[in-house]
Amino acid sequence: MRKVARSFQRRLVSFAANRRGAAAVEFVLISGPFFAILIVIFQIGLVYIAENELETATEMAARQLLTGQVQSAGLTASQFVSSVCQHLTVPFQCSGVMVDLEDVSSFASANVSAPTLTYNAQGQVTNNWQFQTGGAGSILVLRVMYQFPIYLGAMALNLANLPNGDHLMMTTSVFQVEPYQGS
Repeated sequence: MRKVARSFQRRLVSFAANRRGAAAVEFVLISGPFFAILIVIFQIGLVYIAENELETATEMAARQLLTGQVQSAGLTASQFVSSVCQHLTVPFQCSGVMVDLEDVSSFASANVSAPTLTYNAQGQVTNNWQFQTGGAGSILVLRVMYQFPIYLGAMALNLANLPNGDHLMMTTSVFQVEPYQGS
């Protein structure tokens, strides 16, 4: 019995002193959190790049309204959304772009807050967006919104701000339409 105990004790000490494979074990312990952090960083970066792209597309669309190009051409809401989509690239799908354009009486009455989205049983947005292009001198509020998918679940660090787990991106532009030919 003593012999067995000593043999076991010797093997245990030998096992504890053995350093072969320590790097592999340490890599396994560290790699999970490391790759999780890399994925979170990638998702956050993608969201910020997409928000910047949506902002740029909104600025270009607002410029068309500001100079009266949309009004002179008589664009419909869907045609205007298509013109916004021309400035968006791969992560965006044009079917997900929502545009709310409102003619307001003053800058103080401009509603620039994020809307509460309503959904049908299939998970599609059912809000009725306005499309009032106004005329020369009109004060317009242009809100362009997009539901950006978040793929990280609980690791999303509060990026998901919608009930369906997506991130609502919204850019707003408030401006007064310049005098234009045909107004």
